[in-house]
Amino acid sequence: MLRLGDIAPNFQVKTSAGELDFYEYLGDSWGVLFSHPADYTPVCTTELGRTAQLKSEFDKRNVKVIALSVDSVESHQGWIKDINETQDCEVNFPIIADENKEIAEAYGMMHPNASSSVTVRSLFVIAPDKTVKLIITYPASTGRNFQEVLRVIDSLQLTAYHSVATPADWKDGEDVVVSPAIKTEDIPSKFPKGYKEIKPYLRTTPQPNK
Repeated sequence: MLRLGDIAPNFQVKTSAGELDFYEYLGDSWGVLFSHPADYTPVCTTELGRTAQLKSEFDKRNVKVIALSVDSVESHQGWIKDINETQDCEVNFPIIADENKEIAEAYGMMHPNASSSVTVRSLFVIAPDKTVKLIITYPASTGRNFQEVLRVIDSLQLTAYHSVATPADWKDGEDVVVSPAIKTEDIPSKFPKGYKEIKPYLRTTPQPNK
């Protein structure tokens, strides 16, 4: 079972957009790999449609998206037409055909007590160094909140590039938390916008990249 900080396994696979190597597809970008239970199902149709609609948001964060189910390439390609028609979008990312379930098993997307035949709704955010930074799992009956996915990516990238964390319910543009590893006397040089000390362990500063 993959855990946070683990290296995301590489794989070569057939997709709706042709054969690809996962690492080569990601390149130096961040990645979102997410599974859906089955093609031609209602919740999955809305999820992949919403992902396509958010392409510009993923692009501005340097994120490449790729989906997965245990259906065939032919099934994916036919279903994409329905997604485009019903969700007013153009699916603009590959959908992996993991018919032998090898990738799903490697990433822990198969939960036998939920279903022995299809994946649950697993989502992984992968950093440019190929480490797993986020794992979210939803049941088949609940569609994902992709605004939350974008919010978490914003938080992860702030942590990676600016030595800050984000508090509960944080939204892009709001104050962030200074890492406890940074000494208070070092804050002014690292965060010239200023900071507020609520407790010695709880110090906030304006979002550095705004």
